[in-house]
Amino acid sequence: MLRTVRPVQDRLEFARRLIHAEAAALHQAAERLDERFLEALDLLWSIGSQGVGRLALTGTGKSADIAQKLAGTFSSTGTRAYLLDATKAMHGDLGMLHPEDVALVLSHSGESEEIVRLLPCLKELCRAVIGLTSHAGSTLARLADVALVYGPLDEVCPLGLAPSASTTTMLAIGDALALTLSTQRQFTREEFARFHPAGSLGKKLAKVESVMRRGKEMRTASVHATVRQVFVQARRGSRRIGAVLLLEDDGRLAGLFTDGDLARLIENHREEALDGPIRAVMTARPFTLPLGARVADALELMQRHKISELPILDAEGRPMGLLDLTDLLPWEAVASGPGSPEASCGEVTATLRQSA
Repeated sequence: MLRTVRPVQDRLEFARRLIHAEAAALHQAAERLDERFLEALDLLWSIGSQGVGRLALTGTGKSADIAQKLAGTFSSTGTRAYLLDATKAMHGDLGMLHPEDVALVLSHSGESEEIVRLLPCLKELCRAVIGLTSHAGSTLARLADVALVYGPLDEVCPLGLAPSASTTTMLAIGDALALTLSTQRQFTREEFARFHPAGSLGKKLAKVESVMRRGKEMRTASVHATVRQVFVQARRGSRRIGAVLLLEDDGRLAGLFTDGDLARLIENHREEALDGPIRAVMTARPFTLPLGARVADALELMQRHKISELPILDAEGRPMGLLDLTDLLPWEAVASGPGSPEASCGEVTATLRQSA
């Protein structure tokens, strides 16, 4: 017998109602935050003051999954954190705790059997326990040094059983703790990049030093030479590059001359310029970036001004490297431009900082 399938629009509307219901739960949780949230922040701020403390996150079931995600969020934004398995903890893993650690314990009911058994140990072995729960009268809320109680809410599961609004709320409050703390620490994009060397995040925040051509991979010549002298000299290095960095006697960058510049001289029948000073036909003030600039900024600059080579200079104006557009092709797919999700997040963060 065939099962009756509801029209697509009905299912879409049902899904929208579920998401709206979870959003409403988050709104309730936000409104219920009070001074205890600030007390929890103060405890988290003190982590690592002696160089040894960390944040231990624990929970059971789906709460443990949220704790795992939050451990990553805290760790990547400047607060050292790790997941403590609530069951394994009672069989030896408590040994990973340090007296300066703070424990963040997640339990919607606040009465999970494993959590209730674990709490006295955490109280003894950690500096403080923060509880995250919906029930103010629960064992977790009573025993925690600081209890973050988001209050009663209805799961959006049609049966009212599957963790949904509760786990979403735990995740949001955990993110609020981690990111408020990160802002308070004045955590920078550069620090974030150090913890994300791989993937698209690492590429967006990588510095030019990680990809620029150096030393013999660059073509350099004296600014006092002729065009012909520059191009008949032995080419240094094996990597193809389409520009020559022209240097003053003290090593500072004087200008840039590209293969395209040479081709235009020939196309315009200016062969006499080949035996003239290269200073007369070079780009005297090329676009440059300093050491420490981000690859994403370099790519944006090169695309905006339609240039293929970008010198990287030290504080005295000496070229330390050269970016060639062909080397940045892996970055193009992850570069964020105006209106991108990354740009929007940056704008939101800037707004939050201004209002703080």
